[in-house]
Amino acid sequence: MSSERSGIVNYDKSWGNKIFNAVNYIFLGLIALVCVLPFVYIVAVSFTAPEIVAQGGFILFPKKLSLSAYSYIFSTNTLIRSLGVSIYLTVLGTLINLVFTSLLAYPLSRSHLKGRRVMLLAVLITMLFNGGLIPTFYVVKSLHMIDTLWSLMIPTAISAFNLIVLKNFFQQIPDGLEDSARIDGCNDLGILVRIVIPLSLPAIATFGLFYAVTHWNNFFSAIMYINNNTKWPVQVLLREIVINANSRVGDTSTDEILIQPLTIKMAVIVFATFPIMFVYPFLQKHFVKGVMLGSVKG
Repeated sequence: MSSERSGIVNYDKSWGNKIFNAVNYIFLGLIALVCVLPFVYIVAVSFTAPEIVAQGGFILFPKKLSLSAYSYIFSTNTLIRSLGVSIYLTVLGTLINLVFTSLLAYPLSRSHLKGRRVMLLAVLITMLFNGGLIPTFYVVKSLHMIDTLWSLMIPTAISAFNLIVLKNFFQQIPDGLEDSARIDGCNDLGILVRIVIPLSLPAIATFGLFYAVTHWNNFFSAIMYINNNTKWPVQVLLREIVINANSRVGDTSTDEILIQPLTIKMAVIVFATFPIMFVYPFLQKHFVKGVMLGSVKG
């Protein structure tokens, strides 16, 4: 039976729908192109010979390949040291975030917890109000965390938004599974570790990447709390290079040949961006599943 005889109109083959889809594809393609072109330019400049870059103009493809900028930034241990600091902050900070967020989200997801609504209200208030920049600084200082890497991890141990969504995710786990575990003699912590966490891996992976990206891109807190430049993460070093375009990377002597500052900046940007871009595709598939499942139930 044809679609016309059955009274069903095939909108996918109508001319209006085809034109609408074509316009959408063109519009979204242009937006994607606008988003991709700046990064393509950065990569192209970082691999272009300094004398070509010095001539100016927009470079989409390297006219003359050169690795001088990369060899220059790797000539000292400054960038490697900053990269190690960023990796340490990202790994340990993300682990702290996931542990604290899970430990608070699980009890808040249980309806029998006394004072649950008050605690949820306290969490929601932090999404709207905070102590401010100066009070936060004095809190970190009073805890003797100034010039330590703990100042970049402990104050942001829990994100209120991620906590609420993860709590909603935990609420969807059937109570029967927990009851069965309690009959077998499992306590609350054992239920969280052996049942709740394994069933919540999509959400855990999603928020783990959210936290990791936040730690990797963090530079403002490091500027405020870290005075020792040997503890700078890579984003702070990148900021210093971008602001001081004519400065050298690391402790180099003044008699060295000055490489085009723009190529150095672009090479550092590529180097700082690549690690998190490399991890993203492996966890991207969990995004929609993890966040949407945690957003269905209030």
